[in-house]
Amino acid sequence: MRFLPLMMAAALLGGVIFLWPDPTVSGLGELLAWLNIFLMSTMAMLSLYYGLRLLREKEEPRPGSRLRAKLVMALVAMLTIPSMTTQITANQMMERGLNVWFDVRVDKLLDRALDLARGFYGRIETDMKRGLQQYIADPALLAAVEGEINYPALNARLSEIMVKEGWQQVQLFDPGERLLGSVQQRGLETLEAEPFAENAKLALTLGRVMTDLKVGSGGEVVAGFAPLHDQQNVVGVLRAEIALPLGVVQSARAVEQDFRTYRELERKRQSIGSLFTNTMLIITLLVVLIAGGVAIIFARRLTAPIGHLAYALRRIGEGDLRVSVEATANDELGSLVQSFNSMAERLRQNVAALQRTQRELTEALDNSRQRRLILEKLLASLQTGVLLCEPDGRIRLLNAALGSLLNLPQGWSPGKDVNALCTGRLRAIGDFLAELRDQTQEQLQREIDISVGKQNLHVLLRGARLFGVGSNDLSGYLIVMDDISSLAEAQRNKAWAEVAQRLAHEIKNPLTPIKLAAERLQRRFSTQVDHVEVFDSCTHTIIAQVERLQRLISDFSTLARLPQPRLAEVPVQQLIEEMRDLYAPWPRVQMQPPQAGLTCVCDIDQIRQVLINLMDNALAATTTGGDVTLYAVKAGAAVELHVEDGGGGISPDAVEHIFEPYFSTKADGSGLGLAIARRIANEHEGDLVILSAANPTRFRLTLPGEFPQVSMKEDA
Repeated sequence: MRFLPLMMAAALLGGVIFLWPDPTVSGLGELLAWLNIFLMSTMAMLSLYYGLRLLREKEEPRPGSRLRAKLVMALVAMLTIPSMTTQITANQMMERGLNVWFDVRVDKLLDRALDLARGFYGRIETDMKRGLQQYIADPALLAAVEGEINYPALNARLSEIMVKEGWQQVQLFDPGERLLGSVQQRGLETLEAEPFAENAKLALTLGRVMTDLKVGSGGEVVAGFAPLHDQQNVVGVLRAEIALPLGVVQSARAVEQDFRTYRELERKRQSIGSLFTNTMLIITLLVVLIAGGVAIIFARRLTAPIGHLAYALRRIGEGDLRVSVEATANDELGSLVQSFNSMAERLRQNVAALQRTQRELTEALDNSRQRRLILEKLLASLQTGVLLCEPDGRIRLLNAALGSLLNLPQGWSPGKDVNALCTGRLRAIGDFLAELRDQTQEQLQREIDISVGKQNLHVLLRGARLFGVGSNDLSGYLIVMDDISSLAEAQRNKAWAEVAQRLAHEIKNPLTPIKLAAERLQRRFSTQVDHVEVFDSCTHTIIAQVERLQRLISDFSTLARLPQPRLAEVPVQQLIEEMRDLYAPWPRVQMQPPQAGLTCVCDIDQIRQVLINLMDNALAATTTGGDVTLYAVKAGAAVELHVEDGGGGISPDAVEHIFEPYFSTKADGSGLGLAIARRIANEHEGDLVILSAANPTRFRLTLPGEFPQVSMKEDA
């Protein structure tokens, strides 16, 4: 029912397209056609508007709209069907009358006469082409075109051809359209030849016989053009004319004129039919429009009281109990309205009593709601991860900080089983929950390591058992998680610094006497011992190992008490050039020049130490092959120094511990170089990270491009 107006609109628009007037139609027929299009377009727009209104009211139709639509469509259909039947019947009667007026036999007779006239022209052209085809290789004509012209002989040959074929004129042209000879039956020849027609040029270009029909002062003439061939080349054109019989031409033209007159009458026949159809259609459309208007007025007056009552019911359903309907009649609808008003009054009284009860309950729940809101706000603002589980292990509550801290995957939501989610890198959380569940104590605290992306976080877990808490007997397990990676790293660095300082103090003092004693033994007794080579090897080993221990002690001292960096604005080009001069003996070391004017804020001595450490490690990794490259790039407000090498790379297990003190992948390494380098980078408000472990191995040193804000405030 809702789509019926849209279907009617589509049918009317199709009728508009079907009845669109032909541009050749004019006068009264055109006016009636446009009037029909206007009426049908108006009805289509009204139907479309009404249909769209019904579709918009699909969910909540206006009261009485469906009944009104059914009444209107029923009344319109009652008048439309008989009117369209009358229209179709009248059109058929008119069409039969026109068929009687215009007999088919006359049409066929005129077609045959026209075909006969066209056949006459075709036969003349065929005879002309057949005759010209005989002379395309005529020796006399070819000799006149290619050699010196013998005008008497040429004219004699042209006259012979004209008499033999019965033509009125024969002319010979060379390829340049120059007239070489011309003869005709009667009259004087013109001194100037007519310009080549298009068919003559086509005959000269394509090498085929062509004909043309032209109208002269004496009547219609058929002209033919034959190209003269000398082997494969066209060397001239033979032109011939033959006049058509005047009587036959007049008869053919009369047939054509009669045919055009008949077709004009036949076209007017269609105009008469269209005029009658448009007139009847205008009457039908006017009847339908008037009937539709009357139906709409009648339906509105009938459905208006029902609509008011339905609207009032909907208002009551929405909660407006003050609505009432005015009784406008004393019939059955008036009685229904009075009953509705009485029902609305009783509903108002009942709702007032319910509202008083609701206010009392609302006041009792306000305190609990406020406490819950405060708790939710607190959990949302905490930087600490919070996880609340049911006794059976299902998640009851978790805040956003927990997801950000552990980079939780999809699926962590209330109602999910924690034991099923704690797999892989999160297994330690499941183990902590199991331990908390199994123990008898109320609280539990543990420190665990969890990998998040490429980082390894040190997390502090604190758990509490909740059983019979509060008025609602809240039960479950509460787990609080804090990232203490920075604190743990600071404690670890402090512990390593204390160990390094103590080792340097305890080991440094005995090393110097040992080294001096070994050197003295080497100078004093090298010539007195029996086995000089063994003696030298032992003393050299002692001295070398003592020097190694001294370097190790120096690294310990540096790690324990790293001096405060003295920041200055340093051109990056200066750092690159110093590294180029220092590593010039190694041909596999490549330095890429930085961007012009690029500077960084650093302590040049400490940064030089970091770069030397990275370059030495890269050279040690490329002893068996591979290049070492140092380059700098601008990254926002910072400057990045990259050191990459094509060596064997670093194993995945070693990457996690590469910056830890006393961890080294080299047999003779102290494990302090990269730890000191990262500490220097951190002291500069920068960072030192490994971007790629292999193919190639790449380290990135990030330095500030301008003075840090803290330093600027202290200077101020």
